Amino acid sequence: MFCMCALLCAQSPLQAQGLLDGAQKLLQSADSLFTGSSNASAATSVASAPEQRTRFVVGLPKQTEFEVFSLNNPNRVVVQVKETSLRLPAQPAEGPVGLIKSFQAGLSGAEHSRIIIYVTQPVIVSSARIEKPAAGKDQHLVVEIASFTPITASIPQPEEDAVGPIAATQVAATRPSIPPPTYALGASGLQPPLPRPAVPPDVRAERAFKPVIVIDPGHGGHDSGAMKNGAVEKEITLAFSKLLAKKLEATGRYKVLLTRDKDVFIPLGDRVAFGEKHNANLFIAVHCDYASTNASGATIYSLRDSVANSLRRSTRGEVAGDVLSDDEIEQVKQVGSKKDVGMVQNILADLAGREVDATRDRTSVFARTVIENMGSSTTMRNKPDQQASFRVLKTAQFPSVLIELAYVTNKEDARKLKSSEWRNKVSDSIKSAVDNYFSNQLAQLPM
Repeated sequence: MFCMCALLCAQSPLQAQGLLDGAQKLLQSADSLFTGSSNASAATSVASAPEQRTRFVVGLPKQTEFEVFSLNNPNRVVVQVKETSLRLPAQPAEGPVGLIKSFQAGLSGAEHSRIIIYVTQPVIVSSARIEKPAAGKDQHLVVEIASFTPITASIPQPEEDAVGPIAATQVAATRPSIPPPTYALGASGLQPPLPRPAVPPDVRAERAFKPVIVIDPGHGGHDSGAMKNGAVEKEITLAFSKLLAKKLEATGRYKVLLTRDKDVFIPLGDRVAFGEKHNANLFIAVHCDYASTNASGATIYSLRDSVANSLRRSTRGEVAGDVLSDDEIEQVKQVGSKKDVGMVQNILADLAGREVDATRDRTSVFARTVIENMGSSTTMRNKPDQQASFRVLKTAQFPSVLIELAYVTNKEDARKLKSSEWRNKVSDSIKSAVDNYFSNQLAQLPM
């Protein structure tokens, strides 16, 4: 059971860990790694002095094992703890606190918990340790993260003098002096909270984290899609998607993007890539159906289970095999051990598999929510919850559904599709489904 409590506190300064050359791909997938219950060193490329640091403090009932590493795409820090009873800080309520946008926590097996901390930019884990506070029974796992900008190290070349070549000397990476942490999120009992200046409501709304919703109007350009009874799919999907996007944007709660906002053709793979590039939290493809004249109603498609299972296996396998090259593994061993390298690969592979499972769970939740809400505004197919292997649904990075609004081959359905009143009513119901989904605790499941 997770107990939530809030504290914003100032911390004493810490010196930055030394940074070593030669693990660029490790930097991209796991910037730094800490294992155990005390300070550990980091392996990464040379970086400029961090501009900002933030601490994240978790209350633990006892000393225990933990692992911490950072990832990008999206930028996040993963904390795995051999303990199921944690005391966590409250979620940032008025936009990011320092580098931290938000976090999720949940069980990762019978004896472990996992915390995923979403950050505003690429970070390194500059320190991770367990502290025993002066008062209280809890231990504190203190994770300190720092922003950074990778730079190319300039290594002076050896010069020759009158006698002969000078032996090459090792050039050590300079350890930058880093100021004390600016922000911290921590468990109670460490220090009393510091006052925060009042934030005007309009500024608070602007700073608050907004889920990214990608809406994909089907077809376009030379691909007209289904056409019957005066209804042209590419035109209807674009008009409907723009209307839905406008309504979602008007709430101020979301960042809404369209894969196309005019009559152009976009390959299916590029539509998915667009969502991945923008770190979508939800992907909605909009289409019109085509079948016999008797078929009618809306259908909601999600990825077929067999395809999702295949995606899970392939994603886990790719991550497990491709995290580090042989040369990079040898370089990491200079800092850590072979066990450390294997642990990174296993955790990343497990994380990738869990991302697929979590995405499938979220997709299922959203699909049911859409069906419940659309059912009050339009006719649904007899069995509206369907599965398919559509290309735009094949991703592990975000929940995605494909909505078939109605059948162009059915005269009554075609009339509805061309009706601005009907589009307004149905887009309202889908907007409500999105609102309900992001208000639902199941949408916050940890990866």
